[in-house]
Amino acid sequence: MKFGVVVFPGSNCDEDMVYVLRDVLKQNTVKLWHKNTDLEGCTHLILPGGFSYGDYLRSGAIARFSPIMTSVMEHAAKGGFLFGVCNGFQILCESGLLPGALLHNNSRKFICKNVFIKTETNQTVLTAHVPQNKVLKIPIAHGEGKFYADAATLDALQTNNQILFRYCDENGAVTEAANPNGATLNIAGICNAQKNVFGMMPHPERAADSILHNEDGKSIFESILKASLVAH
Repeated sequence: MKFGVVVFPGSNCDEDMVYVLRDVLKQNTVKLWHKNTDLEGCTHLILPGGFSYGDYLRSGAIARFSPIMTSVMEHAAKGGFLFGVCNGFQILCESGLLPGALLHNNSRKFICKNVFIKTETNQTVLTAHVPQNKVLKIPIAHGEGKFYADAATLDALQTNNQILFRYCDENGAVTEAANPNGATLNIAGICNAQKNVFGMMPHPERAADSILHNEDGKSIFESILKASLVAH
């Protein structure tokens, strides 16, 4: 198992992601520069948060055309693990690797705060070892985090167990008041139908170290490790 964290111009959560994977979880982890196409034998690819290309046009719209994305898309097409967080999620949607789109928050303001989310399915590598309906406190930091999809896509997401997380209150109630950005159905994260490409707006890497007094996000990474070992 080898993790590759793709770095775009404007990425600013790549170091956080590398720290959690390499130093906290002791995994073989490398950075992959967006202009390269060699994935360096990585089995697990991560698109981190940040503001790739300054969020010009739309968040993730330009990064989608970076040279490395050809290799990333080939990796995903072969069933390889691919996980996008925040801007990474936006890039995956812009690339067509995940359905739907991330729109401006209802408030039209950048939001940076802790929110609560809960898992909706345990049928994925990302969530298999996170207790279903367990409430996690994870920070968000985005201006375009409102998940949107048309009715047919939403039906498919629900039918195929592709909704990973929903925004909720601290007791697990999925309410309008607990929705920080206006996301449709309070959706905070989804996966593709093949369940090898994952995206979420909250930042689990910012809640995965005891020094931060919050390790709720660590359970997501531990699930990836445990489930990946079983799969292989």
